[in-house]
Amino acid sequence: METIQAIRSRRSVRKYQQRLVPHEVIEQIVADAAYAPSWKNTQIARYVLVEDRTTIDKMAEEMVLDFKLNEKTLKNCPAVMVLTYVTGRSGYERDGSFSTPKEAGFEMFDAGIAAQTFCLAAWERGVGTVITGYFDEEKITRLLNLPENQKVGCVIGLGYPDEEPAAPKRKSVEDLLTYK
Repeated sequence: METIQAIRSRRSVRKYQQRLVPHEVIEQIVADAAYAPSWKNTQIARYVLVEDRTTIDKMAEEMVLDFKLNEKTLKNCPAVMVLTYVTGRSGYERDGSFSTPKEAGFEMFDAGIAAQTFCLAAWERGVGTVITGYFDEEKITRLLNLPENQKVGCVIGLGYPDEEPAAPKRKSVEDLLTYK
């Protein structure tokens, strides 16, 4: 798949076939996602694959802050990738001071780049994804027993698509681009 084709054809998938993506494929996707750029090459993204149905259902029922669309989506996913990030690195200098006026905000910026890179690498392999950002971070952190120095960037539903969502209307270049 060509880069532009991947960018233009990748969609948020919310309906999946109920078969797991082989671990070998997941490992290839994560290996590709490792090439996502990050602040001073800090590479803060980490990945936790959740395949246990009971755990996924618990996340869907108790950790999406009553957002019914995400509950329904996660309950349909054969697996969920929780993208976490190591804190205190991206946007920071070695002495702990900030290098940017964005301060710790650069951590989420790097997590976002990693998430999109992960989703494009998955799409290349026929794996659909949907990035969700509406969740109870404390509950997910406890449920997955995440290390103290990691935060949840997003929860990505994934699996082989059981739908082909149409492309939503996009803004025109004239609406998006300003020259000065």
